[in-house]
Amino acid sequence: MSALEDFAPRPRLNVLGGGKVDYRQPAGDPGLFGPDSMAWRVHANPVALAIGGVAAVILELAEPRVRSGVWDHSTFRTDPLARMQRTGEATLITTYGPTRAAEARVAMVTRMHERVGGRTPEGQAYTALDPELMTWVHVTASWGFLTAYDRYVAPLGLADRDRYFAEGGRLGRLFGVPEPPDSAAGVEAWFDRMRPKLVPHPIVGEFLDIVSTTSPLGLAGRALQPLVVQAAIDLLPADIQRRLGLRTRPLRLAVAKTVLRTLARTAGRAPSDVVRDAHARMRRPLPV
Repeated sequence: MSALEDFAPRPRLNVLGGGKVDYRQPAGDPGLFGPDSMAWRVHANPVALAIGGVAAVILELAEPRVRSGVWDHSTFRTDPLARMQRTGEATLITTYGPTRAAEARVAMVTRMHERVGGRTPEGQAYTALDPELMTWVHVTASWGFLTAYDRYVAPLGLADRDRYFAEGGRLGRLFGVPEPPDSAAGVEAWFDRMRPKLVPHPIVGEFLDIVSTTSPLGLAGRALQPLVVQAAIDLLPADIQRRLGLRTRPLRLAVAKTVLRTLARTAGRAPSDVVRDAHARMRRPLPV
């Protein structure tokens, strides 16, 4: 496809949960991040999003209050495919969507979170808008995507890692995170803060069983999901793996690393329609 063809008008809408988003309009609107951001670079790779997303949810479910909020107030157990699709859509909209669409998705998610609260089975009170819990969810998602990209797509230096977390602070604050960490060191400090609060639980295993057999990509995706789960567990810091009683299968992990790295390179050479449309909106050529 030539550059002129890439920027030619095409009335294509990406139909997503919560409405339709035209990633090609309005022209010149950078959204929350823009084409020069680390977010546009990292989130373009679906392999990094898949592995990092599962790793993030493991870390979130290991925190008892987050676990109760997710498991008791979402459709993950009853309709995991729809939940996975909505989560993926939210990431794409807030990364690549025009500003109004991104802000609308943030507002929609916030309204849902306002209704989430209760007590854990151990008696801890929680609300989805608790600043500590909101920060932990923000940190784990950012850390998961970036770490998976670093390991499976392309190694990143400290400056790029710091820039990614600093850029993500804007989105975190829109979601209500009061002081999102703006560097790799700040994220590591949050891991140190939350480590004592992470505990093993059967729900973590139940989640991994679900995502091992569920994929929005049909049969081909389901065949890959066990490899994604192995890679996600391996992504976690070793001490947290031990703390949660999670173990990888050496042979399957070796296969996962080979297959997923190959797929990540392939995906990098074939950007999705969302990525293409967002670059077209900004009249920017796709990265080589």
